[in-house]
Amino acid sequence: MINPTAKEIRFAVNEKAEEVSGLLHMPKGAKALLVVAHGAGAGMRHRFMEDVAAKLAERRVATLRYQFPYMEKGSKRPDSEAVLTATVRSAVAAAERFAGGIPIFAGGKSMGGRMTSLAEARESLNGIKGMIFFGFPLHAAGKPSAERGKHLAEINVPMLFLQGSRDTLADLKLLKPLCQSLGKRAELFIVDGGDHSLHMLKSSGRSDGEVLDEVVEKAAAWMASYQ
Repeated sequence: MINPTAKEIRFAVNEKAEEVSGLLHMPKGAKALLVVAHGAGAGMRHRFMEDVAAKLAERRVATLRYQFPYMEKGSKRPDSEAVLTATVRSAVAAAERFAGGIPIFAGGKSMGGRMTSLAEARESLNGIKGMIFFGFPLHAAGKPSAERGKHLAEINVPMLFLQGSRDTLADLKLLKPLCQSLGKRAELFIVDGGDHSLHMLKSSGRSDGEVLDEVVEKAAAWMASYQ
């Protein structure tokens, strides 16, 4: 494994919020850095986040995982959209201090990815090269709608959507045409049989680890194409 130790950092969100913590995973010879936000119900140390960071490091992609303020405080209730998007912006700014000139990408798991896209749609995130979504939450479970994806039309950087075909938060009948409407800016990579967390059923014959390897390989290759 290449440089498996993550460095703990802290950065301020804004003048009103407290500092939050982050984990910088910088493998030797890193060619890109992905700033990746956690989902609504689990923080930056969740197994999924840990595995993504480790597998990307093996492909010489650095990561900066970080906490949203509510998660830092141990609360289960997410912060306001304004605080969440401000945290994304501050995390990208913090990443610039460690990147050493390598290309920076941003995104996240579920809510973290959506908050990153909202931040970028409102004001460009300091020259990021592209965005990666690990399960974009297009709508609430059982309530299919493309409303939450309207802001994506305001984003001008490339976007990669990594979605499970069984994702109850992103009906592919809605997500596919949405991505198509974004033209060359968007690419949709579908994991056949995967749920919102890319978890596979035993009947699929594929393990979660195998699928995550495939997803991370796709993400790393996609980032390399925009460096």
